[in-house]
Amino acid sequence: MNTSNLNCDVLVAGGGPAGIACAISAARNGSKVILCHDRSVLGGNSSSEVRMHIVGADGSGRRGVHLETETREGGIIEEIRLETTVRNPQRSASMLDLIFYDFCHNEPNLTLMLNTVVSEVEIINSSISSVTAYRHSTEDKFEIKAKIYCDCTGDGRLGFEANAKFIQGRESKLDFDEPLAQDKSDNKSLGSTILLQARKYNKPMPFIPPIWVRKFTEDELRFRPHGGFGVDQGFEYGYWWVEWGGHLDTIKDNEIIRDTLLSILLGVWDHIKNSGNHDADNWALDWFGFLPGKRESRRFIGQYILNQQDIQNSIPFEDSIAFGGWMIDTHPPEGVDAIDKPPANQIELDNIYDIPLRSCVAQYPNNLMFAGRNISATHIAFASTRVMATCFAIGQGVGTVAAYLSQKEIFSNKIIDYPKDIKKIQQRLIRDDSYLIGVLNTDENDLALQSEIKASSEQNCGNAFNILSGQTRSVHGIKGAKSDRIIEGTNRWMSKPEDGFPVFVELNWEKEIYIEEIQIIFDSGMHRVLTLSHSDAYVDKMIWGKPQPETVKDYLIEGFYKKERSLSLKIIDNFQRKNIHNLKEIKKVDKIRITILSTNGIDHARICEVRIYSSSDRSFK
Repeated sequence: MNTSNLNCDVLVAGGGPAGIACAISAARNGSKVILCHDRSVLGGNSSSEVRMHIVGADGSGRRGVHLETETREGGIIEEIRLETTVRNPQRSASMLDLIFYDFCHNEPNLTLMLNTVVSEVEIINSSISSVTAYRHSTEDKFEIKAKIYCDCTGDGRLGFEANAKFIQGRESKLDFDEPLAQDKSDNKSLGSTILLQARKYNKPMPFIPPIWVRKFTEDELRFRPHGGFGVDQGFEYGYWWVEWGGHLDTIKDNEIIRDTLLSILLGVWDHIKNSGNHDADNWALDWFGFLPGKRESRRFIGQYILNQQDIQNSIPFEDSIAFGGWMIDTHPPEGVDAIDKPPANQIELDNIYDIPLRSCVAQYPNNLMFAGRNISATHIAFASTRVMATCFAIGQGVGTVAAYLSQKEIFSNKIIDYPKDIKKIQQRLIRDDSYLIGVLNTDENDLALQSEIKASSEQNCGNAFNILSGQTRSVHGIKGAKSDRIIEGTNRWMSKPEDGFPVFVELNWEKEIYIEEIQIIFDSGMHRVLTLSHSDAYVDKMIWGKPQPETVKDYLIEGFYKKERSLSLKIIDNFQRKNIHNLKEIKKVDKIRITILSTNGIDHARICEVRIYSSSDRSFK
C-alpha cells in the first residue's frame, strides 16, 4: 500500500452536514483544510444514500412568522438551500450530492478526500500529532498532520481513536436534573431508519416480497401512520418511523441493524401493498436504502455538557457558536417493536437556544474539537441538537473556531481562557451570516458602521437605518428568541411598494475611505421552511424550484468620490442571500449607492445588511 504524507492546518473527519460546513468555513477563513469522508458521496443522512430531509431550528415551519420569527439557519446551509432549490427543481437526491461536492470542490483551501477513513491517531504530549487514513479503493495510506482536528464523523471515530472521553446511552433524571430523562441510566439510544421512495403508475403494480421480510398487522402499526396523504402518510416518501436497533450497539451491531431494518421496511411495504385497503394498488417501490440513517451513537464529554434545562430555558452562553430550536425529539429504542408506544415523544421548545463552544471542545486531547450529533450533550439535549440543519450550524461554528485556533496557534481546550478571542470569532460568524442570539455586529473593521445612511424610499417598519442595526433577521415573534436578548423589529430596509423600481439606498462618509470588499445580506424568506424533500406534502409548505420571492434579483453597486463615480458593478439573476463583492483593486470612495432594479417576486426592495471592508483578506493572521 502506497503511503503519502500530507499537511494542513485543519483536518476534518466526516463529510456529513457538520463536516461539510466545518471544512468550508475553516477554508474560507484562511486555513488549509483536508476533509476525509468514508463514503463516495457527501451529506451523511441527507445524501442520496439515506435521503432524509434537512430539518432544524425552524421546526419544519412551525416557528415561522413573516417579519417576526425567522429561525431558519443562515450561513453555509442557507447558501446550499438556496442553491438547491434553483438548481434542483426536480428534487433529485443525486443533485444534492453534487451541490455538496461542488461547494467543497470550489474552495481553493479545501482538499476533499472521499472514500477515506481516519482510523489511527498518534498522540504526543497530550496533542494529536498525526492521523492515519486509508483509502482502500485506491490502496492508499495517508499520514496527515494538522494543527486542529475536528471530529464530524457522527460515530466519533476520530475522537474514539484519540481516547477522548465519551458516553453512549441515556442518563438518569438525577444525573443532570432532567425531568424528561430515564429513572435509571441505561445503554439504550435512538434507533436507525431506512427510508423508501415510491412512485405512482397508471396501472396496478405488484409487490412480491422476499420470504425473509417481517409480517405486520394493522394493529401492530396503529401508532404509525402509513396510508393516505401527508408528510408522514404519503407513499412517495417515508417512513421515518421504520426505526430499530436503539437497544443494541448502533456501531458494533450496525450490520445486524441494517439487515433487520430491510426486513422491517419491506415488511411494512408488503403490508401496505398486500394487506387491507391502503389504496396503494398503483404504487411501486422506486428506491429504498441499504445504509441505515443513524440517529445516535457516541457523544463526547467536552468542557461542558449541554442539558435539558439549558435548551428548554434558553440559557445564554457567552461562548455560543450556533443555535438550535428543534423539539426535544426522543424515540423508543426498540423502534417498531414498541408497538404500544408512539414512534416519537416530541416536546416543543418555547424559544431557540444557544449551543456553547465548550460543548464542542474535547477535554483531551488538547487540539480536538467535534461537531454534529457527537457533541457534548445529554441524551435529552441531544434529542434536539442532533438534527441536520443544527449540525450544519454547529459545523460552521466549529470550522470558524478551528481556523482561528490554527492561525493563532492556540490549543482548542484553552480557547475558553480567551474571551476576547471568542468575541472576535463570534463577530466573524455573524459576518458570515451565521445567527447567534443577542450577538450584534460591532466589527471595528466594518466601515459601514461609520456611515450615514439614507434611501430613496422606505417603509415605516423598514427604515434604511435598519441596515446598520447589527441584526439581520427578526426573531422576536412567537417561539423565537427570548425578548430580552434581541432587537425587535424587521431589521431590514424595505422600500415602499408604490414607488416601484428602481430604488436605492446610500451610505455616506464625511471623508474618503478605501474599500476592497462589499457584502450585502438580502432577505430570503427565512420564516419559511426550505429543504430538499421527496415528500410532496412537505414541499407544499415551501417555495421550491425557483428563487425566493423576497430576494433581490438585479442590482447596481456604485461608488463615488467627490461626486465622481469610481466604481460600478451590475449584478443580474441573483438568488442568494449573502453576496460578497471583492473588488479587483482598492477603491477610494465617500459614497456607496446600491440600486435595486428588481426582485424575484415581491413588489419592493429589501436589504438586511451592508458591510464595507478595506481588505478582502479573510484570514485571522
